[in-house]
Amino acid sequence: MKLTPEQIAAFDRDGYLVFPDILEADEVALLKTELVRVSAVSDERIMRERGSDAVRIVYGLPDIGGPTYSQAYYDLARNARILQPVIDLLEEDVSLYHIKCNFKEAIDGGFWQWHQDYANWSANDAAPKPRLVTALVMLDHATEMSGCLYFVPGSHKLGIVKPAWDDTSTSYALWTVAKDKMIEITGKMGDPVAVTGTPGTVVFFHANMIHGSGHNMSPRQRWQVYLVYNALSNVLGSVPKPRPDYQANRKAERLEVSRLRALADAPACA
Repeated sequence: MKLTPEQIAAFDRDGYLVFPDILEADEVALLKTELVRVSAVSDERIMRERGSDAVRIVYGLPDIGGPTYSQAYYDLARNARILQPVIDLLEEDVSLYHIKCNFKEAIDGGFWQWHQDYANWSANDAAPKPRLVTALVMLDHATEMSGCLYFVPGSHKLGIVKPAWDDTSTSYALWTVAKDKMIEITGKMGDPVAVTGTPGTVVFFHANMIHGSGHNMSPRQRWQVYLVYNALSNVLGSVPKPRPDYQANRKAERLEVSRLRALADAPACA
């Protein structure tokens, strides 16, 4: 799936693009089944809610030989419907920075503070430029009630907003956009918009996009997958304590676009 010049211009303007029905129902079902399987693993790649057994994040899904490896997610990262638009947006080949799945279980799925991903990747991993694009894949119906993502359109043009460290609000410590700064930014740029969609919807967004999400107040789960790609030229610098590769892949290995249509068509890796 190649992007048109108009779609690329819209991304440059707004910082994101939404494509409904990119994945088929059977592909979504396969990806969800795989998450159920790997969630049973006892490993640091499975992060749980504070004081609970509920899963918050799963990492390491494309890592061959790893405890949370899944062929389906390995294939998903290379599928032309996901990878080609990223290459079009960055205008160069890319490597896979990481894949993570965020879980929000019914009623009590936790929130995510307002933040910019690049503020964290710059501070934690020494990513030199915000030349990363995230492909968000919805596995459940994302609604405002179920804790969907919210974007501040155009906020990617602000560069890094001076971040505030927050290691107390949730079970996942994060560089965030402070409350007073969010009020100032939205006062100038307008209210955030809800990023809703049905299973199989894919959303591409800029590394400097200001985004966050609320609690899942609905009686239904809301699972989403985030595939993050890094431009090959954007080589990570050295840091005193590098995060593990499943969070910040330091191997600048070019991904080959797979033209196989369905995830189930791909052969298993040796």
